Amino acid sequence: MFATGEYPFVRMGWLRTMTDPIAPAEPTAGPSRAETVRLVLILGSLSSFGPLSIDMYLPAFPSIAGDLHAGPSAVQLTLTACLVGLAVGQLVTGPLSDTLGRKRPLMVGLVLYVLLSVGCALAPSVGALIGFRFLQALGGGAGLVIANAAARDRFSGTAMARFLSLLMLVNGIAPIVAPVIGGQLLRFTSWRGVFWLLAAIGLLLVAVCGLWLAESLPPERRVPGRLPDTLRSYGSLLSTRLFLGYTLAAGCSFAAMFAYISGSSFVLQDIFGLSAQQFSLVFAVNALGIVTAGQLNGRVVGRFGPRRLLAVGLASATVGGIGLLLAVLLGWGLPAVLIGLFLVVSSIGLVSPNGVALAMADYPSMAGTAAALLGMAQTVIGGVVAPLVGLGGTATAVPMAVVISVLTVAGFAVFVLLTRISPN
Repeated sequence: MFATGEYPFVRMGWLRTMTDPIAPAEPTAGPSRAETVRLVLILGSLSSFGPLSIDMYLPAFPSIAGDLHAGPSAVQLTLTACLVGLAVGQLVTGPLSDTLGRKRPLMVGLVLYVLLSVGCALAPSVGALIGFRFLQALGGGAGLVIANAAARDRFSGTAMARFLSLLMLVNGIAPIVAPVIGGQLLRFTSWRGVFWLLAAIGLLLVAVCGLWLAESLPPERRVPGRLPDTLRSYGSLLSTRLFLGYTLAAGCSFAAMFAYISGSSFVLQDIFGLSAQQFSLVFAVNALGIVTAGQLNGRVVGRFGPRRLLAVGLASATVGGIGLLLAVLLGWGLPAVLIGLFLVVSSIGLVSPNGVALAMADYPSMAGTAAALLGMAQTVIGGVVAPLVGLGGTATAVPMAVVISVLTVAGFAVFVLLTRISPN
């Protein structure tokens, strides 16, 4: 319906559409309160695979480098491998879930995640760790894409934005707790213990999803799974200006957060002298900002609309990114750096639910495919930029600040240019 890049019911220009809601929900009965609580817990846990797989081992970056005799950029490639694996896993699993249903591809992905987490724990070299991280993330990508697709099976429009905000009560806990757990684990075990714990978490989710996650896509709503059909679906989505605009805007914002994830461990610990435990605390405060913004979004999205709140989130990230760059270049010190990072990271609480809801609004019949492209944009852009923040070694924070500021500005610019609705 939006192939021309316009909402058919809105022709008042960009300022007008800042307050417009997205496509209304389909007239179907929603889940009961008990079902919604169960969905929040399970889908929130599945969408936590990214933070769990990434954040928990961040405090161990310096010890991984020492144990495996690798430099900072080589260790950061393990993060890149994870992000690329998440992207590929979503691209494969998304269309499969539109054809086979959500549950079967999810269970295969979860089992793969468990097995490869064990492989990461036993990795003898940084090269092996990079390979295992890629394969581990292939399985983890199933959880990410199916969490969004299953949500779209049940909700649409503003209701979906509210539900995704509610998910942040669960998946927002992961980035808060994961680095703290990782930092504390390092006091008693090596970095390998982090991956043993990830394997245990994956095994628990195998049991939970196998027992309590119901299939959300009945056979009559599934689509053919032939490769040409899948490629046509991807082509249709990528040729739609609104979908592309919302996807790239959210992708740039997420990539800025990934740059922070990749570089902050070295910057805050090696340059500013924070301990692993202090770094974990800073990371947790920033993640708490995501949760707070997400819950605020859930309360006000019905009043202001997803598009306006997405614009606020992207603008906040841009201010934070530019402020971070100025703080680093002008030597304003750690407090100014932390403020800039907080604005960049906490804005995800507004960008994520609204960007996903807006992008997926008109694609209920291929929710898995749309969710896969959304996830790919976030993880691929993040995977490409992650090694860039380590180009200056551990002596300067400039590369991280430059990458984050460029991405936040690009995200807001893409939002304005590609999702602006011209009056007729």
